[in-house]
Amino acid sequence: MSDEIRRILDADWKAVAELENLTYAAAGLSEDRAVLEARGRSAPETCFVLTQHGRTAAYVLALPWPAFRFPDLARHEQITSWSANLHLHDLVVAPDLRGRGLAGKLLRHLTTVARDRDHDRVSLVAVGTSASFWAANGFRPCAAVTVPTGYGTNAVYMSKPI
Repeated sequence: MSDEIRRILDADWKAVAELENLTYAAAGLSEDRAVLEARGRSAPETCFVLTQHGRTAAYVLALPWPAFRFPDLARHEQITSWSANLHLHDLVVAPDLRGRGLAGKLLRHLTTVARDRDHDRVSLVAVGTSASFWAANGFRPCAAVTVPTGYGTNAVYMSKPI
């Protein structure tokens, strides 16, 4: 397969929003396209798509964000400063392409970029049943952080040093 990982372009946002909606709408966690775009544009150096033969197969949005905190799902919050922590806000793979290692490929790419940009930690909020995937990739839960119910009932704040 011809996989390419690159920064998100303006032309990618329609496909990114469609993948996000397919993944999160049923759980009530989908964000408006404008919010997704604002997040991506606020940190373009850590937001990527993975394409296969010209198709957007997956994407990741990651933002410099203070450790032990996370973005509000309902609105875009301006990034005001650099943070040693990089918050992985979304990593989504097209439903028909899951289980083929694309998430791991994007995560490895993001981790390399984060390390090159002098971030020392990556955090995320695992939603639904994804905590086991993140744990298998080195993320550990932080029980001291309470995640708001807007992220879903099983949401867990997790992080890992890089």
